[in-house]
Amino acid sequence: MLTLTNVSKRYGDEQRGTLAVKDLTFEIGDNEIVTVVGPSGCGKTTVLKLMAGLLEPTSGTVAVDGEAVSAPPEQIALVFQDYGNSLYPWMRVGANVEFPLRHRVRDKAARAARVDEALSSVGLAGFADRYPWQLSGGMQQRVAIARGLAYQPRILLMDEPFGALDAQTRADLEDLVLRVRDAFGITIVFVTHDIDESVYLADRVLVMGPRPTFIDAELAVDLPSPRDQIETKDLAEFSRVRGEVYRRIRHSSELMRQAGTAPDAAGH
Repeated sequence: MLTLTNVSKRYGDEQRGTLAVKDLTFEIGDNEIVTVVGPSGCGKTTVLKLMAGLLEPTSGTVAVDGEAVSAPPEQIALVFQDYGNSLYPWMRVGANVEFPLRHRVRDKAARAARVDEALSSVGLAGFADRYPWQLSGGMQQRVAIARGLAYQPRILLMDEPFGALDAQTRADLEDLVLRVRDAFGITIVFVTHDIDESVYLADRVLVMGPRPTFIDAELAVDLPSPRDQIETKDLAEFSRVRGEVYRRIRHSSELMRQAGTAPDAAGH
């Protein structure tokens, strides 16, 4: 469904610019959850923006269903980490979810039905008339997910969506992502810093190497479904994959430090 072929991305010119991504080639299949992990500053978000059509590759091709992506495709929706800035505080929850549909679904009743279905699917039925600032952080992120689902995408791209949330809320939303995939039959690409999260959610984990980023490892996750926050994480296979991901990220982080390309304390 989603294919990257020899994709590279350079910021700036050839002499003084930064090569962030180099010759990435991989495929993501229908109804698959693929998590993307790697050391801080390696280029994970750049890769996600290339998939979304928000950035143009310097070379190579991003394609959805065989068609090259040159702008954000209609089949893709995005959920970002900063839900506070992605929701409009002056709009009620229902209006926030409806907003991307205004130019895609002309019939008001059809839009309202999509909003109701999306809010119900994330456990927020009855909250359409609240404002975002009246909700907890976890509930606001559920609104952001509902907005993506109401758009009825075939691919949902998620950029560290739970990074700012507490551990229990994060676990609840991880389980929500798994239920959403099963209920809506969509493909999910999920960027995260959390190694446990990357393994728990994934059918496959892509471990990115140091900048200019490349795929250091592509790990299949053979865990039974449905997954459980306690029982799944007690399995030997979970520990094995988690250990492999951690070893590779630690090695890449050390290479970045030696090369002087690791982000500083400010994240640069």
